[in-house]
Amino acid sequence: MQKSSSRLKFKNSRSPAVKRGQKISRQGLMSKLNSQTQQPIQSSTVRLLVVWGILVAAGLGLAINLYNLQILQGEKLTQRARNQQMISLRPFMPRRLVIDRNNNVLAVDRPVYTVYAHPKLFDKSNEEIAQKLAPIIDKDAAELVKTFQSRKSGIILVPALPEEIANRVTALRLNGLELTPKYSRLYPQADLTSDLVGYVDLDRRGQAGVEYSQEKLLERSVQKIKLMRSGNGTLKPDSAPDGFLHADDLQLQLTIDIRLQRAARAALKEQMEKFRAKRGAVIVMDALDGSLLTLVSQPTYDPNDYGKAKIDLFKNWTVADLYEPGSTFKPLNVAIALENGVIQPNDTFNDPGYIKVADRVIKNAQHNGYGRINIAQILQNSSNIGMVQIIQRMRPSVYYTWLERLGLGQPLETDLPFGVSGSLKGQQQFISSPIEPATASFGQGFSLTPLQLVQLHGALANGGKLVTPHVVKGLVDSTGKMHYSPTLPAPRQIFTPKTTQSVVEMMETVVSEGTGKSSKIAGYRIGGKTGTAQKASPNGGYIPGARITSFVAVLPVEAPRYVILAIVDEPKGENAYGSTVAAPIVKSVMETLIPLEQIPPHQAMNSVGETPQ
Repeated sequence: MQKSSSRLKFKNSRSPAVKRGQKISRQGLMSKLNSQTQQPIQSSTVRLLVVWGILVAAGLGLAINLYNLQILQGEKLTQRARNQQMISLRPFMPRRLVIDRNNNVLAVDRPVYTVYAHPKLFDKSNEEIAQKLAPIIDKDAAELVKTFQSRKSGIILVPALPEEIANRVTALRLNGLELTPKYSRLYPQADLTSDLVGYVDLDRRGQAGVEYSQEKLLERSVQKIKLMRSGNGTLKPDSAPDGFLHADDLQLQLTIDIRLQRAARAALKEQMEKFRAKRGAVIVMDALDGSLLTLVSQPTYDPNDYGKAKIDLFKNWTVADLYEPGSTFKPLNVAIALENGVIQPNDTFNDPGYIKVADRVIKNAQHNGYGRINIAQILQNSSNIGMVQIIQRMRPSVYYTWLERLGLGQPLETDLPFGVSGSLKGQQQFISSPIEPATASFGQGFSLTPLQLVQLHGALANGGKLVTPHVVKGLVDSTGKMHYSPTLPAPRQIFTPKTTQSVVEMMETVVSEGTGKSSKIAGYRIGGKTGTAQKASPNGGYIPGARITSFVAVLPVEAPRYVILAIVDEPKGENAYGSTVAAPIVKSVMETLIPLEQIPPHQAMNSVGETPQ
């Protein structure tokens, strides 16, 4: 039973066809096998065709893309590649030095370092680092510790640390301190020349003085260059053009002399402190060409620390502010009258102490009357009454034309920035009102800048020519060779030399016999004129009790060349006049000017024209 059972199982394992009793022929079997073999072959052909189609499509797509990249976008992509491979740079170049006429440095770029602290990188305690660092950077150690605790990184400890001190910080070898180099503008003379030189801000842009007005001369011209860089972004120095970092040695030279500048500031500060004045200024000009040897104003600021200064100090008030010149304008009015032939040098006038003009009564400032006086005595005593009578001899229209010819009401050409135009009444108002010419005769009713007054007195000193006041001499190299000089307007003749010499000699009597005696210097002929003017109010009229005192001098009388003006605003005290406040300043400045410019003393001639031995 077991054997038949196993045989039965074997039979059941046969194919279904046999199981069902079907007979399979040899031919049928071969046909079945052939059909099963053809199916994989057909499948492979299809796959081959699909792959071939994909390759053809990809090739076609690649060809189209290459056409697009090479032909259609070729130029654009080439430029993009060049932009990626090249970088445009404008190398940093220090600003040019500013020097005075004797090559003393007034402004220079120097390397400095910004000191950063990163407390998270400290390998010592905050207290230890503060103790070591504080004495070097001039900080309080306790304050440094608080600073370190305020942030974990990027704390600016010193914005501009000098190189020599930065080297001491580096020598400490403290982790967590970073020193970033940069250039900073240094002004070695500090506040001595700030009125002229000015300063540059953090963006290295001039904001005042010649740093502002002469920025194009102070910035070295550097062309942008293109350098190639490698795949990792590093620059390839072999692609840099030869000499692209070459800097010229040109320096901006000014006409001023810091020795005279220092003397002028000292004299000005002394008088201002003595009379508790609001502000003051001193200007010295060479009348032959208009070059300024000195220009100081007080109060002033330190350009190395300009952030602590008042904004109004950045505009030099001798150029940017107007004032009524008062009696210092009288010599110019005398010159106008002489030039028009309405007076002669020896003419006399009666000064009873007052004069009525229209509905006004004009008086002298300090005296009731001087009686019969000549023109020189009018200037000596600063007689308002005599000046009114002189100008009354001219037609108002002619006088007004002359004031315009002097440049009143017009901007002054100069290389100092922020200049303003003077103020002069309209022609119709001036001509129609008798009081306008009368007040203008003694320097009131119009306004100008102190620098313009110096220019006008320069015309008296140089034979009648209006020159351009300026401080820029030009660009010089390290050997002193001049490479560039600014082109100045041609001098304009307004008076004849005969007229100006007559006026200067009249001004000499002001110093020898009149209100300018305090400016006398033994052995030298000096012409001068004092001024004590009421101070005009911005709202009209005059400020009660406020005055501007001034003194202007011409030196030497026998060969006039230098003009010196001192002006002090709102001095206090009963004895505050041009003769007591400003004239001593001018004397002190002249005592320094004479040896510096080697001005010889006057040699008196005897009766037969021989120089005494």
